[in-house]
Amino acid sequence: MRAPCTVDQPRSSAVRTPDARPLPVTVSGSSVHLPATVVTNTELTRTLDTSAEWIVSRTGIRERRRLAPELAVSDMCVAAAPSALADAGISPSELDAVIVATYTYDQPLPSTALMVKERIGALRALPIDITQAACANGLQAILLAAHLLHVSAHAVLVIAADCASRVTDPGNRTTGVFFGDAAAAIVLTRTETPDAGILSWDFGSQLSHSVEIRAGGSRLPTSVHTVAAREHFLRMDGRTVWETATSRLPHSIRTAAARAALAVTEIDHFFLHQANLNILTAAMTDLGVPMRRAPITLDTLGNTGSAGVFTALHQARAEHRIHPGDTFLLSAIGAGFQWGTICFRQGS
Repeated sequence: MRAPCTVDQPRSSAVRTPDARPLPVTVSGSSVHLPATVVTNTELTRTLDTSAEWIVSRTGIRERRRLAPELAVSDMCVAAAPSALADAGISPSELDAVIVATYTYDQPLPSTALMVKERIGALRALPIDITQAACANGLQAILLAAHLLHVSAHAVLVIAADCASRVTDPGNRTTGVFFGDAAAAIVLTRTETPDAGILSWDFGSQLSHSVEIRAGGSRLPTSVHTVAAREHFLRMDGRTVWETATSRLPHSIRTAAARAALAVTEIDHFFLHQANLNILTAAMTDLGVPMRRAPITLDTLGNTGSAGVFTALHQARAEHRIHPGDTFLLSAIGAGFQWGTICFRQGS
């Protein structure tokens, strides 16, 4: 059995110092696409050895969405894109890049981002796929988009989408109760507002096989044996996930806040990885910040992977809760383990 790598000080990266100018990037549009099928906890108890009360107490999740079997992740991305672009006042032809963040891509080749950009008419956009940071894919995509904008790009569409129902064992209680399917999109553009944009970031990693899909790659190619052994389903060590998430997320948030010359308590909004309500509560308690600053979407959507952080951000934007001058951060952790936090100041 492969144990998680133990590293006292995992590698973490951020080059910004508190006296540096922000990256002049803003979220100018957002949207969420949800599959039509709703799966309640009661429905799950018909096939899993669990109860609706156990699921709520351990996860905070009451229901989640399931993608129709004839559809794929690219379909959710294409459905999410138009509303985000309309919100930003950007046409597909103006996009310089389309970045799709997902670990449940349509197929190994060709690129899911390429499929999406062709279907939405973003013909001159560079298609980019971010795939192997799992639930942290979306944050890595934002960081990449921000640097493209800082160099020369005008507008970048980032879509975080996952269809975990395709990679979770329907008979496994550990993974079967957590995940939902969704896509969420944001449009990033340059901002001219002084002192607004990305103030800081922090990213770290520590190799672990505690969350993995073992088969389907070059080490363990697909075969009748890997299928029979159910090696293509997601495996997760819940205890290790809890210990890692509740330690790494608060540390990453504190690091990013310090690099932005902010106290954690000064930050107005916390858009966190929507994995498990107990993890979010533990992280916010550790930080000494009231839960009302951290919108929750997992109760009705489940753990939607990369999309989770974006769904919380979109909810706050749709409810007009983010105001000029507000500070907010996005923070998530994914398989690997890989984690990160990005701190913004909203422009006018």
